[in-house]
Amino acid sequence: MTYVIGIDIGTGSTKAVAISPSAEVIHTERVSYPTLAPEPTYSEQAPELIWQAFVKCILRTIETLKENPAAIVLSSAMHSLIPVDDKGSPLMNMITWADNRSAAIATRIKESDSGDAIYQQCGTPIHAMAPLCKIIWLKENNSDLYKKVSKFISIKEYVWHKLFDVYEADYSIASATGLFDIEKSQWSTNSLKLCGISAEQLSKPVPVDHAQKEVKSSVAGQMKISSNTTFIIGGSDGCMANIGSFAIEPGIAALTIGTSGAIRVANFKPTFNFKAMTFNYRLFDNLFISGGPINNGGIAFKWYAESFLKIKLDSPEKYDLLLNEIETIEAGADGLIFLPYLLGERAPIWNSDSSGVFFGIRNHHTQAHFTRSVLEGISMALYSIARAMEESGGSIRKIHVSGGFVHSRIWLQILADIFNKEICLINPEDASAMGAAYLGLKSAGLVNDYKTLMPSHYTCIIPEAKNQAVYQKTFLLYERLYKNLKDEMLLAEELRNYK
Repeated sequence: MTYVIGIDIGTGSTKAVAISPSAEVIHTERVSYPTLAPEPTYSEQAPELIWQAFVKCILRTIETLKENPAAIVLSSAMHSLIPVDDKGSPLMNMITWADNRSAAIATRIKESDSGDAIYQQCGTPIHAMAPLCKIIWLKENNSDLYKKVSKFISIKEYVWHKLFDVYEADYSIASATGLFDIEKSQWSTNSLKLCGISAEQLSKPVPVDHAQKEVKSSVAGQMKISSNTTFIIGGSDGCMANIGSFAIEPGIAALTIGTSGAIRVANFKPTFNFKAMTFNYRLFDNLFISGGPINNGGIAFKWYAESFLKIKLDSPEKYDLLLNEIETIEAGADGLIFLPYLLGERAPIWNSDSSGVFFGIRNHHTQAHFTRSVLEGISMALYSIARAMEESGGSIRKIHVSGGFVHSRIWLQILADIFNKEICLINPEDASAMGAAYLGLKSAGLVNDYKTLMPSHYTCIIPEAKNQAVYQKTFLLYERLYKNLKDEMLLAEELRNYK
């Protein structure tokens, strides 16, 4: 049996999918791990737990299929930072994309004379998520640790080093650091100078189809794979999701809602928006992935269900029960609006001090109204990014969706109505892991073109005109609310920190 494994190292779990040369899914695995918050605004994870999850996913797949894969391809979450010593051992927990401790540093850089130049050269929005800001924070707040660092790496580089004892970073992960010149495909001397580090303290940049063999024998034994198994470094979860969603040509957007969320479009050159600070990540030599991320995707809905309603979302049936109740609630939730900024927000407002808001509450609103407003608020956050992208000259004809939410037809309809575009569900599996697997099939010569992997039948949702008219008005108020409450959100943050 010939197959490849795509494995996505995500925020909440690592997911593996094994597919045949015809793109049939023959096995999946998932292993979860916790996120730690030792202090307010901090978000950390234990690298060793993630490595163990990676090993378990491959081991269980091999034990089930009883065959060695033709290739194993990696995908991973972006913006992580692990300082390691000269032996490759972490000097602290991994700092995740959601960590906000360097927010003040990001503001300082963004407002400096060099802020726009760094954004344009590196493609990554200047925000606390970026390793650029995280490294400077360590330099200024933990100088003893900073001086001990041999390498600053991401979680994928940590796993890759465990496999092969080499430090290599694919172009798309490097593009998400704020340290990488996306046009020249090399580390930016300007960013390095700002951090006070050298290029030798970072990994070697390589293309996403870069391959390695001869995995360490001890590691091969743990996974029960052949020591000469081909591993392909792959890309970031966002870029791999574009491949997995068949959104790698201009005009087709990939929209993902997992823990966070994002909307991304492929372009032949970077597309910059200095106000909304949309990102530009290099995928291939002639292709960039442009778009924007939100902090508050599925995690906002989970907060609402578990903290607000005390409903534990531990099964698909629990999700269905909660989502099905909004069928009787009309578009716009009868004037109830939700700003989903529970964890601050990235694109397009880039405000770590923003906070969540329910607005327009009246005594006739029910739980179902609140549920619908949460879904609409998350969807409008993504729509605001799409508007910024189109204002910058990009064109979006239709949207291919992926993520845990795709099983909800109601949510898909809300997206179609808010965006006023056709929403297509091409593949219900994890798009990042599938994209990595597709990259493996192509790199191994098992297929010639990604388009041949696209299923002939899939689900598409058409916008309803009456709902779209309601959402046009709702979105205008949604935007005004943030603008009018922005200063008050900062005061609220100061009040929360008042002692």
